[in-house]
Amino acid sequence: MTDYSKEDFLQLIKRIGAYLSSKVSKIFNTQDVSVWAIAGLAVAVIFTYRLFRTPSEPRRRQPKRQAPASSSSGVNSHPDANLFPSNVGSSSEESRAQTVINEFFQPVKPTLGQIVRQRLSDGRKVTCRLLGVIFEESTPEELQNQATVRSSVLDVLLEITKFCDLYLMETVLDDESEKKALSALENAGIFTSGGLVKDKVLFCSTDIGRTSFVRQLEPDWHIDSSREIATQLARFIKYQLHISTTKTERIASNVFSSSSLEHFFIG
Repeated sequence: MTDYSKEDFLQLIKRIGAYLSSKVSKIFNTQDVSVWAIAGLAVAVIFTYRLFRTPSEPRRRQPKRQAPASSSSGVNSHPDANLFPSNVGSSSEESRAQTVINEFFQPVKPTLGQIVRQRLSDGRKVTCRLLGVIFEESTPEELQNQATVRSSVLDVLLEITKFCDLYLMETVLDDESEKKALSALENAGIFTSGGLVKDKVLFCSTDIGRTSFVRQLEPDWHIDSSREIATQLARFIKYQLHISTTKTERIASNVFSSSSLEHFFIG
């Protein structure tokens, strides 16, 4: 440990303690106390370890001096007092402690799952259209030819299935379109990696049927690429997300808009 007086060392500890107290008191207003109690202990351990690990610089051996035969009024009667000034090492130790504390209190980036839950306001049931949201295709006519799951939406979709009762739905023109849609979802791993089952993928022949599905299920959130359906459901559904590549006026205060599903969550 750096050679300086015990009183100086105690002053350093007090300064660090005051800093930690101010930090933790602010954090406790918004964070769980038990978590930050553990964090405080971790900070203390890290700081103590780094402080004692740092080798002290070897002190230069001072040549012995013969004390003068007679003392004068300007001579210090304690020669060692000048060798160890009170602030020796204090600034460097305090700077190192400050660096350790700042590194520890860097904001932790939330996980995708935490972001999804926060954005959905902890909603427990979600309904979502396939075309224009999950699929690259945007019309029932395109779905007759092929169904392509957008790779960029998979992570968000799977996070939703972890804590939400998710229903996917679409308007189709024939049975072949329905088969293509289910096959594309299965190949993307949605039925095996997430909590979604095929029974929760619903198909109908008209947009009115899709609107009816949503109203019967009474979800906390409905996600759709049709502005008309979002407008019709605004009075009945708590929250909606309207997916549109073009910027339009907001439909209602409870209807959010985004260029894509993943962009709504991760920007």
